[in-house]
Amino acid sequence: MVEEQGYIPGTCNIGKAEIIARRNFAIMMGILSVIAGAAMFYFHVNKLWRLILFLPLASFIIGIQQWYYKFCANFGLRGIFNFGELGKQIPVEMLDMIKADRRKAIQILVTGVVLGIVLAVGFYFI
Repeated sequence: MVEEQGYIPGTCNIGKAEIIARRNFAIMMGILSVIAGAAMFYFHVNKLWRLILFLPLASFIIGIQQWYYKFCANFGLRGIFNFGELGKQIPVEMLDMIKADRRKAIQILVTGVVLGIVLAVGFYFI
């Protein structure tokens, strides 16, 4: 029954509506990062403030991964999935499936945080 709905443990836990939401979030965070970075250059803000771009940059990278992988890190950590309307959540029943989802969620989050730090530090040195 679970696989008929599209859920594949550790691989895919969201459907079309949720994927579109992740795409829109990623695009918003990308635009915010560019605008904030450009404003910091334009107004000659102290270089230390550039590091705050870590937040939108990490969010952008996490959003891109969720969109690409069709996998919500939050859902993966909480042991739920959704292939229906936004906001509808179905619990994952089996422990091995929950573990696979949590591994994937942690991978997405760690990658986002590390790349967010690298990009923010890179922006600091420009």
